[in-house]
Amino acid sequence: MNSSQAQSYLWDRLAIGLSGLCLVHCIATTVLLAAMSAAGGLIGSHLVHEVGLFLAMGLGAFALGRGVLEHGFMLPSAVGGLGLGVMAGSLQLSHGFEESAATMVGVLILALGHDLNQRGTRHPFGRR
Repeated sequence: MNSSQAQSYLWDRLAIGLSGLCLVHCIATTVLLAAMSAAGGLIGSHLVHEVGLFLAMGLGAFALGRGVLEHGFMLPSAVGGLGLGVMAGSLQLSHGFEESAATMVGVLILALGHDLNQRGTRHPFGRR
């Protein structure tokens, strides 16, 4: 194979590779958009919020309650309970920005309660 043929071969291989990447891009975009469309309906469902709240309340009660038994500090449990209450209250709001904003505030308060719980476990004055 001479130099001209080698260059032609190289350009053809690059063009085939680029065509293959284009095909992968088109298929991946179609699949991703279809998946996001299907997931959007599921994730936006009110049932998902109720199940998520149920799981958060169960896990929160267990983790925060265990922390109180371990270190004896009530503040983390109280803060976490407030966050769970805000999350539960957000289910009563109309589906949209207000519900999302209240849920996020509740999640942040709950996360603060869990952070305080972790700090209480590491605190030198806590019960062991």
